[in-house]
Amino acid sequence: MFGFKVVRQNHVGLVETLGRYKREVNAGLSFYIPIFQKVRIVDLAMIPLSLKGYSVITKDNAEVQTNVTLNYHVTDARKFEYENSNSVESMVQLVRGHLRDIIGKIDLNEALGSTSKINADLAAAIGDLTNTYGIKVDRVNIDELKPSASITESMEKQIRADREKTAAIAKANGEARSIEIETKARNDATVSTAKAEAAATIARADAKAYEIKKLNDMLASADNKYFTDQQIQAFAALAQSSSNTVVMSKEDIGLT
Repeated sequence: MFGFKVVRQNHVGLVETLGRYKREVNAGLSFYIPIFQKVRIVDLAMIPLSLKGYSVITKDNAEVQTNVTLNYHVTDARKFEYENSNSVESMVQLVRGHLRDIIGKIDLNEALGSTSKINADLAAAIGDLTNTYGIKVDRVNIDELKPSASITESMEKQIRADREKTAAIAKANGEARSIEIETKARNDATVSTAKAEAAATIARADAKAYEIKKLNDMLASADNKYFTDQQIQAFAALAQSSSNTVVMSKEDIGLT
């Protein structure tokens, strides 16, 4: 008496006789002998797997929590089922081991800023190694690299300190610039005032020199009649004053 088993599309069936692998059957209707035989179904479709909360240490001894997503599919159902007690867990350990090695060779800042490179290095490192388990890793991606709480707190403090330092420098530069502009304005005003005063002094000196020159020219051209007339006017003005001064000529003084 035969039993039948329907193997779905993108699956294979492994027929076991008394617990021992006998043959592989493809998608469709397959017959087997109940009690003596069993059909084990293996999915060949791509399967996503999320690895969360895996802790790794960077080159500078910083602890980082990683979340990794990978996609894999079974390439050899016989190897997958019979040559490893848990092929998926073996694949996971392989991925985590290579991830630990890759991140352990770089510093924290480099790790946080180069996840795409880590993805590429991890994919290259895994390569065809999982063929031993009958599995092929199609895609691996680091979804998150998160430093530990203590490191995150330290980084936040450093960021705040850097921001405060930048603000202080900007304020100091602004004040220095303001003082520079104010000092330049005062200096320019002082120079302008000095130039104006110098120009005024030169103008006054030129005017005085001109006045003296004109006076000298006039005196040089004057004759004795001019000076006699000036004396007469001076004596007349003195005579009309309220003082008791008596004005006499030099000759008259000699006769007294």
